[in-house]
Amino acid sequence: MSTCTRPRRRIASFGLLLLSLVTVVGLAKALSPTIERVILESGAPNAVLGIVIAMLVLLPETTAAVRAARADRLQTSVNLAIGSALASIGLTIPVIAVTAIALKLPLVMGLDPKDLVMLAVTFLVSVVTLGTGRTNMLQGAVHLVLFATFLFLAFVP
Repeated sequence: MSTCTRPRRRIASFGLLLLSLVTVVGLAKALSPTIERVILESGAPNAVLGIVIAMLVLLPETTAAVRAARADRLQTSVNLAIGSALASIGLTIPVIAVTAIALKLPLVMGLDPKDLVMLAVTFLVSVVTLGTGRTNMLQGAVHLVLFATFLFLAFVP
């Protein structure tokens, strides 16, 4: 491959990444009112809307992670799942914080004490999972239990 095509390929990849991101976020934004109406009609708490939108935004990475897990590539599966979630959180929260500071708006993360405990436990389990360099079924099961607990606490506050 010539050195001339590498910059073009990088620019094309970056452009396609931005296009995909805008498409997924735009789809989530377009579907948000409909999803919100269905959630309100079902009597579910407002927090469920955020969960559904997050699941919609993370759907491509989730699908790839499930596919990797079914092919017995556990490390790839965990890397995709945790990596995409951390990237989303790692990009979203700083942008919101910088915007709030720049516009002199109050910044409220909206985490209840139980949510803070769940966040801390999830970080600790993720450090153990990612820190060892290898993943096994037990670690994956622990992450699934944490996710199920989070969903349960979202529906039963």
